[in-house]
Amino acid sequence: MAHGHSSRFHTVGDGSGIEHSDRFTREEVALALRNRGMPLEGLRYPITPSGMHYLLVHFDIPHIEAKGYRLHIGGLVERGVSLSLDEIKARPAVTMPVTMECAGNGRALMAPRPISQPWMVEAIGTAEWTGTPLAPILDEAGLRPESSEIVFTGADRGVQDNNVHLYERSLTVAEATREEVLLAYAMNGAPLEPQHGFPLRLIVPGWYGMTNVKWLTSIEAIDHEFGGFQQAEAYRYQTESGEPGEPVTLIRPRALMAPPGIPDFLTRTRLLEAGRVTLSGRAWAGREQVTGVEVSTDGGKSWSEAVLEAPVGRFAWRGWSCDWDAKPGSYELSVRATCATGARQPDEMWNLQGMGNNACQRIAVVVEERLA
Repeated sequence: MAHGHSSRFHTVGDGSGIEHSDRFTREEVALALRNRGMPLEGLRYPITPSGMHYLLVHFDIPHIEAKGYRLHIGGLVERGVSLSLDEIKARPAVTMPVTMECAGNGRALMAPRPISQPWMVEAIGTAEWTGTPLAPILDEAGLRPESSEIVFTGADRGVQDNNVHLYERSLTVAEATREEVLLAYAMNGAPLEPQHGFPLRLIVPGWYGMTNVKWLTSIEAIDHEFGGFQQAEAYRYQTESGEPGEPVTLIRPRALMAPPGIPDFLTRTRLLEAGRVTLSGRAWAGREQVTGVEVSTDGGKSWSEAVLEAPVGRFAWRGWSCDWDAKPGSYELSVRATCATGARQPDEMWNLQGMGNNACQRIAVVVEERLA
């Protein structure tokens, strides 16, 4: 980059362009090294390449051999079921594009910042998942009338808030038996990679990522509200410590922009040449249809409607684009989505755990007459 451009980049504190208060703890950096986000350039792909899809592993990646693997279905059922991976693959198969987003996406942008996996806005991806529907298997097991919830247990075990546990989540019977819920064994046409849940994982389209239990070992029908740590304590919308908070469930509406131009290495501020620029990205809203995307080039003071593409799938994002006549100067670009219920992205968002933060994306841009 030519030296003449550097003076336009915002710098504070020690001159690095990063506020001292924005520095992350060593533990957060360690988590970020284990868990990757999707580079925003990946928004250009309708289906996210597997190696670019976001990844969150709470504990360790279990080592599970396909040979000898069995999924056990029990609890309040008429007959227990035990299936090998081959038996699951022999069942009717469905391939479905699904946009998956981490419930903590965006928490690192909150102030004050919850201390956890420090996601910016890149905890997102859309993959084609292949598997077999769960509902027929539960039908064959014969759910008893008193069954109210289905508990899904993964093989990953660890400690969180001094609580030793396997990763477990539950769904109501009504949610678990929806036709789109899958037991998935393939991602983008290939067997699941170890970090994505090999040999089998749950896919619940429309829900935030924590619901899609990986390394699935058992499914159990129960007659009460499940109280496991990842259900009752983690993944809650809390505004004060000690309050139970509402549970995190369906993905909220969100749009992201593929940053235009070229980046400054450290600050990621964008530099582009004056002229007509096509801004583009993707928008999604869980189970709901995205009905509108708006783009701002003046820090949210005014908004323009973007052109929408057809959705990639019923539970997958849709592309959008908007032309901008970029003139020399410094800008803050922003984008927001609205869904069929009328829900629209807010300007700001905060809660104790940093969940469901769908605040509007902001991108700092410097426009020059000509790039060196």
